[in-house]
Amino acid sequence: MSPLFTWPSLSVKDRIKAVKMLVWLGALLPILRLVYLGVTNDLGANPVEFIERSTGTWALVFLLLSLSVTPLKSLTRLGWLIAVRRLLGLWMFAYVSLHVTSYVWLDYQFDWSDMVKDIVKHPYVLVGALALLLTVPLAATSNQAAMHALKQRWKTLHQLVYVIAVLALLHFWWLVKKDLTEPIIYSGVFGLIMLLRLPVFSRK
Repeated sequence: MSPLFTWPSLSVKDRIKAVKMLVWLGALLPILRLVYLGVTNDLGANPVEFIERSTGTWALVFLLLSLSVTPLKSLTRLGWLIAVRRLLGLWMFAYVSLHVTSYVWLDYQFDWSDMVKDIVKHPYVLVGALALLLTVPLAATSNQAAMHALKQRWKTLHQLVYVIAVLALLHFWWLVKKDLTEPIIYSGVFGLIMLLRLPVFSRK
């Protein structure tokens, strides 16, 4: 029988493996979907914009999922959930990289002068670029060696994830011109996550 159907009997190590498998599956599906839509020429009237929006949205989803691990651990008392947080964060960085690559390569074809003009004209691009730069040191130090080397400074460095979340949401709000439904939903989820991180909820 599949381990997913015998969850109560699984060891902590096996539970972590099962959840990580689900994360990998969930993270790969949007990429496979883009590949399929590209092969079938079904990316819409503006394929580049479709790819940029899709990869950017999934980067935000994985960012919020990684932030939700700590309050979820506190609410459920399942301490092993922390072991999944790093993987969620790395998938967030992977989708951010795909998002930026599609902008630099597919949209502007490495025309740096045009990109500079776009940044000056559209502040949301600058905000997005700043969010990207802040994710680089987090991804580079997402390993045990960096944790041991940096010690307490590692935790301080990774507090940047909250700044990244705010910048990513601001980027999304400025990018969307008419229908603000999605930015409102993602901002609401972020607000709920931050609320659940308050000590009063952690103690309960």
